[in-house]
Amino acid sequence: MKSDAALHGEVTTSHSVFGAPCWASLATRDLQAAEDFYHAVLGWEWRTGSSAVGYQYRVASVHGVPVAGISEMNFGARTSVAWTPYFAVASADETVSRSQERGGTTAVGPISFPPGRAALLADRDGAVFGIWEGELVAGWEEWRRAAPVFVRLHTRDAFDAAIFYAEVLEWASSAPGSCEVHYEDNEVVLRSRGDVVARIHSGAIGAAPDPTIRPHWQIHFTVDDVEAAARATRAHGGTAHQQGVGSTEAILTDPDGARFFVTARTAG
Repeated sequence: MKSDAALHGEVTTSHSVFGAPCWASLATRDLQAAEDFYHAVLGWEWRTGSSAVGYQYRVASVHGVPVAGISEMNFGARTSVAWTPYFAVASADETVSRSQERGGTTAVGPISFPPGRAALLADRDGAVFGIWEGELVAGWEEWRRAAPVFVRLHTRDAFDAAIFYAEVLEWASSAPGSCEVHYEDNEVVLRSRGDVVARIHSGAIGAAPDPTIRPHWQIHFTVDDVEAAARATRAHGGTAHQQGVGSTEAILTDPDGARFFVTARTAG
């Protein structure tokens, strides 16, 4: 199955933006309920995507640009659901090997998932992330403009995590187009083509590890109206936490417990 970009003659591959976030995916217990919720909150439209592993995969789009995917999985009652960021890589096999050599674990893959290959991994502290090799479902710049602002890793030691991801995803390497890594405002900041695409934060977790908080990636989606998204979330069975009236960011949770952030499109 060809991607939307390929059908229009404009193909962006993971090789051109390797190391940068390139997709977001959610596994949920109720596919229809998730579709209804995210349509109401984020305005996403849905279509059936390709699947090579025996379950239905649905692709969300904003103004015709694919932005995220969801699938329905059978979870145990105590299993939490979460949004997972996927990072572009030149070789899924080599990336999995580098992760395992550095203490990471592999949950799934690499597997064929036309038009590319994917794997689901966890870093040394258990934070789950995905990797993608192949054609991107949309041009990378279009994808970023349509939905995600950036992804943020909350972990116990930002510098240790940065070393792991730099070695696994080839950040700050000598290869042309490599993502740049900087330390800004008490966070490790990843830039691709000059744009901030990921942040790694430890904060109080690094000073005093909290056993109730597990390291995890967070995804920030852009919206035109943060307050409207929060109201729609509450109206459709989710929860919303805002800094106050007029805030440019909110933490939202869908009815199945998946947490995500929304950020005003004009902010940052």
